[in-house]
Amino acid sequence: MTRNQAATPHDARTSDAGHPGSGPASQSFDGTGLRQAVERSFDTTLSRLKDLVAIPGIAWPSFDPAHLDASAVAVADLLRAAGLDEVQVLRSHKDDGTPGGPAVVARRPAGEGKPTILLYAHHDVQPPGDSGLWDSEPFTAVERNGRLYGRGAADDKAGIMAHVAAYTAMSEVLGAEFGLGVTFFFEGEEEAGSPTFRTFLETHRELLRADVIVVADSSNWKVGVPALTTSLRGLVDGTIEVQVLDHAVHSGMFGGPVLDAPTLLSRLIATLHDAEGNVAIDGLVSYDNAGVDLTEEEYRADASVLDGVRLAGSGSIAARMWTKPALSIIGFDAPAVDVASNTLLPRARAKFSLRLAPGEVPADAMEAVRRHVEANAPFGAKVVFTPGESGNSFLADTSSAAARSAMWALGEAWGVPAVEMGIGGSIPFISDLVDLYPEVQILVTGVEDPDSRAHSANESLHIGDFRNAIVAEALLLARLNADGPE
Repeated sequence: MTRNQAATPHDARTSDAGHPGSGPASQSFDGTGLRQAVERSFDTTLSRLKDLVAIPGIAWPSFDPAHLDASAVAVADLLRAAGLDEVQVLRSHKDDGTPGGPAVVARRPAGEGKPTILLYAHHDVQPPGDSGLWDSEPFTAVERNGRLYGRGAADDKAGIMAHVAAYTAMSEVLGAEFGLGVTFFFEGEEEAGSPTFRTFLETHRELLRADVIVVADSSNWKVGVPALTTSLRGLVDGTIEVQVLDHAVHSGMFGGPVLDAPTLLSRLIATLHDAEGNVAIDGLVSYDNAGVDLTEEEYRADASVLDGVRLAGSGSIAARMWTKPALSIIGFDAPAVDVASNTLLPRARAKFSLRLAPGEVPADAMEAVRRHVEANAPFGAKVVFTPGESGNSFLADTSSAAARSAMWALGEAWGVPAVEMGIGGSIPFISDLVDLYPEVQILVTGVEDPDSRAHSANESLHIGDFRNAIVAEALLLARLNADGPE
């Protein structure tokens, strides 16, 4: 993921959520003891994370499902080793009857009068891509310069280990005082789009019911500065096809009076942005209210923008990344250069991906794209619009007690104020959690940073921030155990 705007810096040491004199450490647990417990077991935690990275569990149909099954078994074994008795590997099925990815669910029932917290992460990973772009083997975890490299090291096997290690520290330090209910839900198909997630929730609705949900699949503001993710953009995608001829013809014999399909599709794609690079589709939600912003230098470094390339869009850089729509062409069907012949191509197709500002209705955005491409068909070409996937945005209630406790815990663990931040990406399944559990307090946390390069070659995890993330979650669990979510 990429670093995004921090909406409001939040001093976790002086907020209403607590400070060293009035926070959880002065109530019924010892924050110092939790930190020491995390430290004592950290080498083991890191070793177990390396073991998980070694399992190439990819939920895409073109990859061996045996690896994904092995990943689920390994995660289930970790939970049993942490003292959980109720550990299950469960699946739902797609509409065509094929099974979804294996999810691991484990429960510790709540004591009388205590709340339940659901800890989410996913054990499946992205494909490694071109191995030649990696500096080390993708599925061999390697430490270099304070970071751990490997596919899934950050996204999201570190999220699994953060949950497990925080729980283990809580169990060790609190002992009989640990009455908080804890449910672990480790999905096995998130990187494939969570195709059975909704069905899984509906089937196991009561098993997964909780008062607070922590989704450990996001990022921190930067190395050394923790963050709570408070907004996510939505998403719609689809394909745009341009047709101009019934069949291909010789470019020399017939070229001139008619333009080929790739040229006309390119002209249509050019209408999707204005001269400044803003999305030019009418009717989309867009706003610029960022209180804190990235500098252009920070953005260019994080996004690896080449020298001389001018940034697109208007308004603050932060708003352009997470409160304004952003449209990309992510696929283009045309012959490869090495096999191209001298013909006028009759049709060409492109896939678009449109990120939506929080509050946008995906169906409305999809229709807006349809209207735009059909109204801007170049030279009367036939345009075929095919809608694809869609996902809702997310906007957290930052006034909730759980959110304030999370900000406190993050600040305590890192020793610097935590920030609230937006993410330009999408986590569509969060809208399913909101739909099925409308009263639950959802916290989106993470272990990544601007240089984690999730989904890319040389994905990595900052080891020091990983340790802090475990401490922060242990502090949060302890506070919920002492005070409850209210």
